[in-house]
Amino acid sequence: MKLHAQLAAALAVVAIAGGAEAQQRDQIRIVGSSTVFPFSTAVAESFGAKTSFSTPVVESTGSGGGLRLFCSGVGTEHPDIVNASRRMRGSEYERCQENGVREITEVRIGFDGIVLGAADRGAADIDMTLDQVWLALAAEVPADDSCSSFIPNPNERWSDIDPSLPRQRIEVFGPPPTSGTRDAFVELALQDGARHIACMDELRDTDRDRFEQIASRIREDGAWIDAGENDNAIVQTLVNTPTAFGVFGFSFLDQNSDRISAVNIDGVAPEFENIADGSYPVSRSLFFYVKNQHAAIIPGLVEYIEEFTSDDAWGEFGYLTDRGLIPLPDADRDAMREASVNLSAMTQSPE
Repeated sequence: MKLHAQLAAALAVVAIAGGAEAQQRDQIRIVGSSTVFPFSTAVAESFGAKTSFSTPVVESTGSGGGLRLFCSGVGTEHPDIVNASRRMRGSEYERCQENGVREITEVRIGFDGIVLGAADRGAADIDMTLDQVWLALAAEVPADDSCSSFIPNPNERWSDIDPSLPRQRIEVFGPPPTSGTRDAFVELALQDGARHIACMDELRDTDRDRFEQIASRIREDGAWIDAGENDNAIVQTLVNTPTAFGVFGFSFLDQNSDRISAVNIDGVAPEFENIADGSYPVSRSLFFYVKNQHAAIIPGLVEYIEEFTSDDAWGEFGYLTDRGLIPLPDADRDAMREASVNLSAMTQSPE
């Protein structure tokens, strides 16, 4: 197996962690995204049941928090894998490099959609546009059609934005700033929604920094409530608050379809096929990142990657699709599996 040569070379990094320290942990430690957490947990449980290795420990810390832990150094006191519901940023890659985490394999595992869901079964009959979502949740909105000045968001009810929307108060439970879901929602829903407004799109062309500042800021007057990293907790909160909406990944909608429904965005329903083909506007890729320098000191690290990237797990009919993962196309999946099991390291900083 091509992997053996790379593992032999990786033995040289044992000195980084120290021979005695290398014996201190025999479980893979995984941190990061709450969205990827249920997929990673399912693989960890299968891996522990099918192999002689210990079941990996998976922690839901949020993408940002997980990447900080992952990039903090090499050695058994640091995580081996970080899950992320967005791509690693260039600044995070540089922090890894500065702290000695120089060999990192990026594994794109599939797709997910970010939904605006509610316990009200009628949510599936609501059609919102991205600009309406932005006008509901932005901290400031244009004072007029010129975008020459901005005012604190005056919209209190959804119907204040458009009479066709519900008359209920704007109340949205969503992930905190450390969450990759929050980052992706800001980029894909709020920034894109702002661009649907003509003067905001012009502002983006003339003053990109100003545009991103205005388009990305979420209101802090109670209309948006940070609900922690646990998307299951958001779902439960919605059940207890039927007039509210929540922002979370499609997999949690899929797993709770008996209790939660979601609005259509720009006329497209958040469904498996629509996310897979990219027609649902708020779709994204999901990732995990491997600290290659730990392959020689943490038992089962490569074997865990092999399990995750097996057809039984992430394939079209794998057990992860039963949990809501939208798989990569066959050719992309094959290429990603080969790169990941061979620990092909990233060669440059992400954009």
